[in-house]
Amino acid sequence: MSRVGKMPIAVPQGVDVQIKQDQISVKGAGGTLSLAQNQLVKVSSKDGKLSFEPANDSREANAMSGTMRQLV
Repeated sequence: MSRVGKMPIAVPQGVDVQIKQDQISVKGAGGTLSLAQNQLVKVSSKDGKLSFEPANDSREANAMSGTMRQLV
């Protein structure tokens, strides 16, 4: 996994992130955005930071984890 893909995303104050099995929703002052979650990526929220990890060791999961991080 790339160095950028390993870095967690800091969630700003006043922004609410909801992680469901099939969707990630981000709600802030500007509105709400949602993104379909990919099964190849594990998304976790801890201490105001979002982390993205590949679900398995495949090349596709590795690539998708960085893609999902950038999209969120």
